[in-house]
Amino acid sequence: MALSVMLGIFGGTVAVDALAADSQVVNLRRLTEKEYRNSIADIFGKEIEVRGTFEPTKRTNGLAAVSTSFLSVTPVGFESFSKMASDIAAQVTAESYRAKLPCAPKNLKAHDEACSSKILAHYGLLLFRRPLSGAELDNRVGLARRITEQSGDFYAGLRSSLSMLLQLPDFLFRSEVAVPAGDGKQLTLDSYSRATLLSFLLWNTTPDLELLRAAQSGEMNTPAGLTKQVDRLMASPRLVAGMRAFFEDMLQLDTFDTVSKDSLLYPKWGSGMAESAREETLRTVTGLALQDNGDIRDLMTTRQTYLDRKLAVLYRVPFAFTGDWVKYEFPADSGRSGILTQISMLSMFSHPGRTSPTKRGVALADIFLCLPTPDPPNDVDFAEVNDSNSRLKTLRQRLMAHANNKVCAACHDRSDPLGLSLEAFDTIGGYRTMDNGEPIDASATIQGRSFIGAQGLGQYLHDSPRYPACVARRLHSYGRSGRRWASEDFADTYKAFQDSGFRLRALLRGMAVSESFYSSAPPAEAEKKVALK
Repeated sequence: MALSVMLGIFGGTVAVDALAADSQVVNLRRLTEKEYRNSIADIFGKEIEVRGTFEPTKRTNGLAAVSTSFLSVTPVGFESFSKMASDIAAQVTAESYRAKLPCAPKNLKAHDEACSSKILAHYGLLLFRRPLSGAELDNRVGLARRITEQSGDFYAGLRSSLSMLLQLPDFLFRSEVAVPAGDGKQLTLDSYSRATLLSFLLWNTTPDLELLRAAQSGEMNTPAGLTKQVDRLMASPRLVAGMRAFFEDMLQLDTFDTVSKDSLLYPKWGSGMAESAREETLRTVTGLALQDNGDIRDLMTTRQTYLDRKLAVLYRVPFAFTGDWVKYEFPADSGRSGILTQISMLSMFSHPGRTSPTKRGVALADIFLCLPTPDPPNDVDFAEVNDSNSRLKTLRQRLMAHANNKVCAACHDRSDPLGLSLEAFDTIGGYRTMDNGEPIDASATIQGRSFIGAQGLGQYLHDSPRYPACVARRLHSYGRSGRRWASEDFADTYKAFQDSGFRLRALLRGMAVSESFYSSAPPAEAEKKVALK
């Protein structure tokens, strides 16, 4: 007997009746904008344009990806998805594209049952990330038949059915279906859900045909078959795209969408600077962690980076470019230390006209140590901190006076030392030695360990066991978004990560081939688990 799962989406209720009797939906994840765009490009081709707006995500437990398991689609959002679906279907059925379709009708003015079925089954598999059921295919072919009979145009009917596929929740949401595991106590993701999870984790896009065939054959549910596909995906250059998506989320690089700077005080901050800064950080992370297979902790201390012409001006690097991007290493006396002192991290967490040690410290504690800071009380007085004409000249002095307030001290004592060690860098990431005419003091003490400046902070984070543990936990939550997990589920994977010298590839592979990564406790048991997101 089919299991009917009621899903509250689109502001209403959608019934899903295509599940086996012993299976259940354990998680739904709304596609992000990049996942949607990448899926369309891989299914139909890069020439197909995606025109429309997407509803925003929300950051939950340090990751925007986690919120995709809780977000629905508003009526406005559904209208946007509907318009995008119609537009994409129109492009795919346009005369210029038709040669790429799996078949052509015998008569352009009449319904062709065989050809319509072949096209819709092919794209249904790719869009739904599983084969269409017999009833689903019959419904879509039936719609194409009716529209063709009304219009006298085969491609008008096909366009309507493709549009419907593109706006159904089976495409817009990644549905994770679980079946009983071997022990009979836990649940584990079925083969198509495994293929989908792996593809979006490692490539940030929909599964390719080889992965779907491995799911169809049952290969994805065997250790050897799973390992074979994990190794294939990880050997592909597309792994970079997958990890760029993760680090863009973890490092909160979407924050750039709201960054602005005072153009009178900082004229070097021009158009496109934010995009270049974001790209610098992503190239640095993937270059060290993937191309060089380096120790992930070195992201806190490396002086190697990638620059384009815009960034070179801001960093005051005088050298000739041979291309758009050049690998560069800052000199030892530059004060730079890993991604901590890149323009992205320094500018995102500063005010338009000045730095903010507190904002920087709060962000670093959350991003790199998984130590979120609670919001300040509504009645906190920031007048002393914001008064640049105060008798206290430097921002450090004003912040220290503010932090002496007993209400504020608990949080400031943890976050401010991190941010104050970066005071040698202004709000757009430029190096400086003076603040309001006074020498900058970039010393800090955290848990009894004293250091000076960004390089001291970088070494502190490099040596902290919390940093690699935080990266690992965030990656695990990113992959399992919405499905609870407990520390024991991750112990073996993390040990392999440690033993590898904290290599990202080892962490990824250890996660992806582990059965615990695909496990899901029954609903009653899941509530008892302690989530480590």
